[in-house]
Amino acid sequence: MNKSHATVAVVQSVPILFDKQSAMDKIASKSREAAARGADLIVFPEVFLPGYPRGLSFGARVGSRTADGRRDWERYWASSIDIPGTETDLIGELAKELGVYLIIGVVERDKEFSRGTLYNSIVYVGPDGSVLGKHRKLVPTGSERLLWGQGDGSTLTVIDTPFGRVGGLICWENYMPLARTAMYAQGIDIYIAPTADARDTWQSTIRHIACEGRCYVVSCNQFATKASYPADLAGYEDIEEDADILSRGGSAIVGPLGDYVVEPLYNEEGVLLATLDLSLVTQSRFDFDVVGHYSRPDIFQLVVNDKKQDIVRRI
Repeated sequence: MNKSHATVAVVQSVPILFDKQSAMDKIASKSREAAARGADLIVFPEVFLPGYPRGLSFGARVGSRTADGRRDWERYWASSIDIPGTETDLIGELAKELGVYLIIGVVERDKEFSRGTLYNSIVYVGPDGSVLGKHRKLVPTGSERLLWGQGDGSTLTVIDTPFGRVGGLICWENYMPLARTAMYAQGIDIYIAPTADARDTWQSTIRHIACEGRCYVVSCNQFATKASYPADLAGYEDIEEDADILSRGGSAIVGPLGDYVVEPLYNEEGVLLATLDLSLVTQSRFDFDVVGHYSRPDIFQLVVNDKKQDIVRRI
């Protein structure tokens, strides 16, 4: 049955970095809190499980790496997850118990080949407990490229729900015009934008995407302090002189004409909640439909390779 409204929750929080169980515990507690408030769909930040290692260098300089940095990265790898795997099974049980969609930023291990590569991913879990899809970040940003591999076009995922089509891109992927177009062309109604960017310019980005795509934009960031970092990390000294607040947040929900439904939340942990009227998505496309009547395929065309790219193909 199609629903004209959906209640969406955005969790602005962090677990203890590199601590998989801490992340799983927070996913459970924050999901229960949001579901008790009527949420149909709950969104967690970029790589919430097992955390975004802001400020850490992993001992990397151009031309060299340190043994301590490799050990920290191994610890990060060990706290990452397989999709599907034990953690997604547990998240599925939680989603089924609560009757909600859970959309969570995770660090995903490559489980097909060497198992030595990690991906910055979004996992989509349905209220029946199943993994409905995932998206791997296409281009990790800056120093992130040493931590995570590049996704391919096979995970430009959009899922069908009773209240519309849901999908998204991660952080600075949202600055890639062609990636956004590939998402719009799948009829996206609720656009998920988990991020680690707390700058004022990010707010301009999500409002532009909402206005351009004529969709709701659900942006989810972290509120992170140094207290969320294990003090026994070899690389802890990288952040010792930083301010206590490492990420001030800025999670927000924007409507399909670019206006805030929920204004940005800064400098505190919290759960943002809003009931979205999906009829406004249709109304907003009356005068502008970026991949419909406002496109010019006789002039501009986008080619998307949505095939999975494998280094080894067995025939």
